[in-house]
Amino acid sequence: MITVQVLVATMKQDDHSLLDKMNIQTDALIGNQCDKSFIENFSWNGKNITYFNFEERGVGLNRNNTLMRADADVCLFADDDMVYVDGYDKIVDKAFEECKDADVIIFNLHEENSSRYIIKNKHRVRYYNYLRYGTARVAVRTNSVKKNAIYFNQCFGGGTSYCHGEDNLFLTECLKKGLKIYAVPYYIAKLTDERLSTWNNGYDQKYINDQGVLYRAISKHWWRILCLQDALRKHNSYGMNWWNAFRIMIEGGKSF
Repeated sequence: MITVQVLVATMKQDDHSLLDKMNIQTDALIGNQCDKSFIENFSWNGKNITYFNFEERGVGLNRNNTLMRADADVCLFADDDMVYVDGYDKIVDKAFEECKDADVIIFNLHEENSSRYIIKNKHRVRYYNYLRYGTARVAVRTNSVKKNAIYFNQCFGGGTSYCHGEDNLFLTECLKKGLKIYAVPYYIAKLTDERLSTWNNGYDQKYINDQGVLYRAISKHWWRILCLQDALRKHNSYGMNWWNAFRIMIEGGKSF
């Protein structure tokens, strides 16, 4: 059976109660951005736990701090508003056994009133369908991403200049480096949705602007087309007509 580590990105934790709250059942590395800098190593329910308490900000930096130190066969990226199902390590092992050539596997998350894409059958993830997935449902073979020098872009995501997109850019790099990505219909955790973002204010003009920046970071050749399809599909959610959404994204992309 493969070994699994959970890599948690969190903030302002002052004890270890998060481990119980998230139902952690494997080794875990906790990236805790707070107001002090120190590292804690300890055993918890027979598992090896490390807290990296750093006086820093930025979700990409936080994820990189744990990813660069990960040493299990497979890493699960996690946010602190997740509760893992019992036996999630066995579910992950089963998925990688079924997808033997997979470097990255994307799972489902239980969520009330979910707007996320629900995976209904196993399939390859490619350029035309990868942007629908976020980091918290992603598992990676640790050696695959490290050998290809794939880490999170530290200019994107909460606590940075551009409020989102670090997960999209991570999967973009996986595809560009030739890693094989699969999506499977297995559920590994539930999202509690109890944590409000301190960085993202919803679909405001800043979000739309940053979407244009993200698309240019994804592709310097096709970013305008990516902006156009986004504006046509999501302009109602943005509360404006498609042309205004497209114009804001283009201005954002040009500024990058």
